[in-house]
Amino acid sequence: MNTEQIEVAGLSVELVRKPIKNLHIGVYPPAGRVRVAAPPAISEDAIRVAIVTRLGWIKNKQRQFADQAREPERLYVSGETHYYFGRPLRLGVRQAQVRAGQISVDSADRITMVVPHDASRSDKARWMSAWYRRELRDKAAPRVSKWADRLSVAEPAWGIRAMHTKWGSCNSDTRRLWINLDLVKKPLVCLDYVILHEMAHFVSRRHDDVFVAVLDRHMPGWRQIRADLNKLPLSAPVGSQLTRDRGSEI
Repeated sequence: MNTEQIEVAGLSVELVRKPIKNLHIGVYPPAGRVRVAAPPAISEDAIRVAIVTRLGWIKNKQRQFADQAREPERLYVSGETHYYFGRPLRLGVRQAQVRAGQISVDSADRITMVVPHDASRSDKARWMSAWYRRELRDKAAPRVSKWADRLSVAEPAWGIRAMHTKWGSCNSDTRRLWINLDLVKKPLVCLDYVILHEMAHFVSRRHDDVFVAVLDRHMPGWRQIRADLNKLPLSAPVGSQLTRDRGSEI
């Protein structure tokens, strides 16, 4: 697979050459990134014509992403709303003689952060991120095992990271799976979908009929789950950025 950047009609376009039959144009949030996947046989001139032909559609998708709801910037003060696997929780911050922040979910709608007296906003953000990471790991671990078993593939090495273009990613050669940290804020069914989606690439590397058949067989409602996930608010500009595993394609 070969990747390069080209400029077309004022757009910066990521051009990926890969062994596929047809040309695909995709527009991805949060910034409306344009990506074209094309077979090696199609000339760059033909690709440029295809992009220009679809320019109105591309611009419309970019406007939609620009207008999409975003979570407010987090200050980590009492009364703020923070999301935990799809549940909005009201944050309560309490100072105490502790060396580092301690976070717990106290009820169906409350989350408490106990912090040192001199804790800064960046300290609180760091503690919240670390707590989110632990919580996501606890939920993801059994799901990775479950889908490996159901797909009859070896359980991969996996990790969590803040990602800027995808909900998840995998490397079929190294058998490694990455999960977007922001999935800790989304409903658990979204986490299941992303893990299944990525691990289905261990069955088929491409988004071909074999890949789609795996999703259809094991999660018949995956298209609606993906659509719902991609409608949820983007993260605040600071901290981890919410990203998609799939944007709009034609």
